[in-house]
Amino acid sequence: MEIAVIGNSEFILGFRLAGIRKTYAAENEEKLNEHITTVLQDGEVGILVLNSSDMEKIPRRLRATLETSVKPTVIAIGGEEEGGLSMRERIKRSVGVDLWK
Repeated sequence: MEIAVIGNSEFILGFRLAGIRKTYAAENEEKLNEHITTVLQDGEVGILVLNSSDMEKIPRRLRATLETSVKPTVIAIGGEEEGGLSMRERIKRSVGVDLWK
């Protein structure tokens, strides 16, 4: 399983430096939606990381798909996470076990 990161160039830079290969620069809403669709169709991606401010820009139907997606598990960082779910809760939902216990 791989991690994919979508966001503006500043957001994805740290992830690139950490060695994550699947990073997608999305400087506008059209590119953001295009990259999200691409990642959702990629069977190798297990975790999708987005900036929480970008979650607000996504069309409602696509956002609903992301919020209920188990593979890839979608994690919004950089503020309050979408849907009020913390990273711990999202991992618990996708794995079925609370890894922090």
